[in-house]
Amino acid sequence: MTALAVTDISRNFEGVQALDNVSFEVASGERRLIIGPNGAGKTTLFNILSGSFAASSGWVTLFGRDITRLPAYARARLGLSRTFQITNLFFQLTVLENILLALQAGKGTASPVRRLLRGDRALNARAEALLEHWGLNELAGHPARDISYGQQRQLDILLAMAVEPKVLLLDEPTAGLSAAEVPRVMVVLRGLPRDTTVLMIEHDMDVAFELADRIAVLHQGRLLAEGGVEAIRNNPQVAEIYLGSD
Repeated sequence: MTALAVTDISRNFEGVQALDNVSFEVASGERRLIIGPNGAGKTTLFNILSGSFAASSGWVTLFGRDITRLPAYARARLGLSRTFQITNLFFQLTVLENILLALQAGKGTASPVRRLLRGDRALNARAEALLEHWGLNELAGHPARDISYGQQRQLDILLAMAVEPKVLLLDEPTAGLSAAEVPRVMVVLRGLPRDTTVLMIEHDMDVAFELADRIAVLHQGRLLAEGGVEAIRNNPQVAEIYLGSD
């Protein structure tokens, strides 16, 4: 089954062609990596998929449903979740409170976090179980601003997963991490459930090649190449344009 289909997507910013007729399909449960040099159009593509930007032309379907003109919140309700290059946390709140907010949003309710902490035992139990599953339970009472950047990235992914998305968009989850922090985030990424389809932008080729089922390469707003890890690794155009071949 096709989870996400992108068909002839283009985006023009005042004469600058950021994306030019990009098309590809992502199968249900697939790990699809999007790579490409700076300015290739990767984040613009994610903004269109998540509903932050409108496409100039083309369309997007989620499990066969046309979502091209749906706002971001409607796409989220259909099971599309996203992280960003910069962590999207409530830094003044604790790690547990951040999870509670994500779970609360998934329920479509709105009440103060402090009230949740006092009154919703089921929600608290779910939040604590998630933190334990992802190995962050010891940080539950720490303000998000006080944990390491690598832990913040892990928390950011957990917030996106808390709503049990069908399709998860990860925008450079290892960006800015130290060499010591990357392995901890990789554990989280490898542990994502297979019933969640993952589309990920990644700049680190080692990470991309380890996690990907298939890879799509963007260059100057166009889809340069698409295929399995070995096909992309051995593609001379990719080596020349993106991987720095001599």
